[in-house]
Formats: sequence, structure tokens, C-alpha cells
Amino acid sequence: MIWVKHYQDLLINCSMDLDQFSILSDLSALIKQRQHDAPERSYTAKLLHEGVDRIAKKIGEEAGEVIIAAKNQDSTELCNEAADLLYHLMILLENQHLDLRDVCKVLSDRRHKA
Repeated sequence: MIWVKHYQDLLINCSMDLDQFSILSDLSALIKQRQHDAPERSYTAKLLHEGVDRIAKKIGEEAGEVIIAAKNQDSTELCNEAADLLYHLMILLENQHLDLRDVCKVLSDRRHKA
């Protein structure tokens, strides 16, 4: 039942406004800017241009790397890979006209049903 406590803590924290997580807010704004401006040498803009299949492939790769880092009990690598996974997830959300606020709302709604 420990995971239930962690999940509840996550839900409570996620219900906070995204602006309280300034790095995520800044990253979200940067991804939106890259989508709009599409700078030629931007990796983010390139992924957004290549579309959902390419972005989803990157998410799969990053998820695998998160699993490996966790199984290796390498906390530094796990944090690095989790950051990569979150970044690519945010790109996918932008591609689908969503953002972390939408995800946090779902988590918040689930908390109230639990």
C-alpha cells in the first residue's frame, strides 16, 4: 500500500498550478514557441514537424532507457532518462494540442474519485 501513498502525494502535487513548476512551464512555453517558429536547427521543431509516429518512437526509446536505469539502480541516470522521457512526452502533448495542465487535471479528477 506504500505506492498508494506515493500516488496520492503525486496527485496532490500535480493539482498545483503548472507555474509553480517553473522549469516545466518554461519548457512548455519553449516547445510551443518551437512549434510556432519552427527554427531550422531546432531538434524540438524537427520532432514536431516529423509528427506523432517519430515522437512516439522517441518516447518508446526513452521509456526503455528509464526502465534500464531503474533496474540498474542508477539514480543519476534514472533522473536523466526521466527528464528525457518527460521532455518527449511534452512534445507529444504539444503535437496533440494538449499540455501538462490537461494531464494534471486528469490526475486531480482521479484523486477525487479515489
